[in-house]
Amino acid sequence: MGNIPNKIQTWQMVQPFIRDKRTGKKISGKIEKTEIDVPELKQGEVLVEVAGCGVCHTDLGYFYNGVPTVNKPPITLGHEISGTVVKGDEKWMEKQVIIPAVMPCRKCNLCKAGRGNRCLSQKMPGNSMGIYGGFASHIPVPCIDLCEVKNTGDIELSHLAVVADASTTPFQAAKKADIQFGDNTIVIGVGGVGQYMVQELKALGANTVIAIDINSKRLDTMLLNGADFVVNSLNKTSREVSAEIKAFKKQKGLDTTGWKIFEVSGSKPGQELGLALLSFTGKLVIVGYGPHKIEYSISRLMAFDAEIIGTWGCLPEYYPLVLDMIIQKKINFKDFVQTRPMSTINEVFKEAHDKSPEKRIVLVPDF
Repeated sequence: MGNIPNKIQTWQMVQPFIRDKRTGKKISGKIEKTEIDVPELKQGEVLVEVAGCGVCHTDLGYFYNGVPTVNKPPITLGHEISGTVVKGDEKWMEKQVIIPAVMPCRKCNLCKAGRGNRCLSQKMPGNSMGIYGGFASHIPVPCIDLCEVKNTGDIELSHLAVVADASTTPFQAAKKADIQFGDNTIVIGVGGVGQYMVQELKALGANTVIAIDINSKRLDTMLLNGADFVVNSLNKTSREVSAEIKAFKKQKGLDTTGWKIFEVSGSKPGQELGLALLSFTGKLVIVGYGPHKIEYSISRLMAFDAEIIGTWGCLPEYYPLVLDMIIQKKINFKDFVQTRPMSTINEVFKEAHDKSPEKRIVLVPDF
């Protein structure tokens, strides 16, 4: 059984990077080690001892790009969390769990309509749950949506923190696209989330998965993990990329209609490419986020009878399904995760921001 602390040890974002309104210069952000009180748990809440917390690009956006959190700093970031329940509801005591990145209210019309992944009153650790987040020794959370980890297989519990976002967000995207056995698909951007998108599409029965990226190493890795064909789009126009894909379709005798495209890069070139590839009765699912604007003739959607679909987070109900796929090795999980001590958080944030590591970094508490 984990220790029940008097204080929660944490790494708080005291100040994000901000731009001085007078000089226009960027002022450095600060993440500092501190301790906070353990709150009195309400009915339906538990205290989880953190095993690991993944570093997501959303966290980097909060810190480096001035993307506002719902609750203002000081706040502990981190929403990809795994751990063990040490206090609260007796039914959950000592159980290993994954904490969903977004937890719906279960009461509103969106939740009742099965769209709880976009509940407007949802709670997200490291954003809208007061000062609490995953880069800490412990975190208080509602227990209704916890995903119990009954069997970790040969995977460390800390590594499974990545299930809370990077591995489940693609599953929700696949559900939104209504992936069926035999579908033909394209994934644009096969970094952190995209590498799971490719694998899950294949595991869900996609006939063809084409991976597109500007990083040859990532593409070579995807050929070993579910991709049937890859295209390096670096310095290529949308027309050139499309030509390579058309040649592959012709070679394999694939239907040219009804392709489902997942834009995961969140980049302007990636989204422009997705729109360019969208064709007759196809679907373009926007998974990655970017702040830019793109020009597109929406009348093409009418002519193509096509769809553009947004997707957000993942319903907690889907977490056990994704976890089962990982434990049964339908998804190569271990090769895409690495751990670092949580005390290196400042160095890791800089590394993840500057270099975009091939493997998701999970910070393990070492207070």
